[in-house]
Amino acid sequence: MQGIPKVRRDLIKRSYYLVPNSIVVTRGCPHHCDFCYKDALFEGGRSFYTQTVDDALSEIDRLPGRHLYFLDDHLLGNQRFASGLFEGMKGMDRVFQGASTVDAILRGDLIEKAAEAGMRSVFVGFETLTQGNLLQSNKKQNLGKDYAAAIRRLHDLGIMINGSFVFGLDEDGPDVFERTVEWAVKMGLTTCTFHILTPYPGTGLYKAMEADGRLLHNNWDLYDTRHVVYKTRGLSAEQLKRGYDWSYRAFYSWSNIARASLQHDDIKHQLKHFAYAGGWKKFEPLWNFMIKHRHLNQMLPLLEAILSKVRHTPQPTAGMAAFPHQPENR
Repeated sequence: MQGIPKVRRDLIKRSYYLVPNSIVVTRGCPHHCDFCYKDALFEGGRSFYTQTVDDALSEIDRLPGRHLYFLDDHLLGNQRFASGLFEGMKGMDRVFQGASTVDAILRGDLIEKAAEAGMRSVFVGFETLTQGNLLQSNKKQNLGKDYAAAIRRLHDLGIMINGSFVFGLDEDGPDVFERTVEWAVKMGLTTCTFHILTPYPGTGLYKAMEADGRLLHNNWDLYDTRHVVYKTRGLSAEQLKRGYDWSYRAFYSWSNIARASLQHDDIKHQLKHFAYAGGWKKFEPLWNFMIKHRHLNQMLPLLEAILSKVRHTPQPTAGMAAFPHQPENR
């Protein structure tokens, strides 16, 4: 990534976008999850690259306004780079969103540095609440980690959480959808993305399923996010598709948005949570109108206000469930 030309941002029609300040300062990821497409894309080379800190800060300095959206797979993936980046961003008065892992959130003080630099929302790949599924997926960075401790740490820093979950791993049964949604609501996750397990060509998951004769076909022209292309084990393909749809409806019901908001003990954080989750999923006609009439960028000040810093005093957290190791939670 060193010496690459500057992005021609003058070609971007900023008024068409809610977040025109999208930016990438690293490429790839240091981890090797079997279901992730990353290793297939980077096959034959290194799987994680970073810019120099100075180049990244120079690119950020070119961007007008306050909001940044880091599209990196793992913004905190290189501790030295991320630490230098966040140190350099202090005093810039930025608010930004990015992605991290549970492990990086729990290790050291890097997430505190990110919050001080302006991180207000983070994408976290929890993926599953089952240890066996983590082993199956080679997601070592989540194994044995205290999910609840990571969530508390983020909430104490005023950082909202977008949790990612994958359904259809071999230890998932018909109860996985309700268990996952209820856990996410009780943990106060602001938003969630749910995914049907997909063995993308070139991944470790694909190779394993191909060797076991579990692939139903290779016609990827038929693929969409709800298409099951492998022989499931703990639940049927129809149960998987139905549960996936139900999970989105259930998590983003007004009642569960309200319940999740109330998990925060700070009223400002509660209001920000409710506004962000509700605004993202419950106002499609408004978003369609703003997109059609090319006024989307006029909503950016509202997003920046919602992402503004919440000053929070940590409270006792007795009763919050950590990563569920108990047999009844699989």
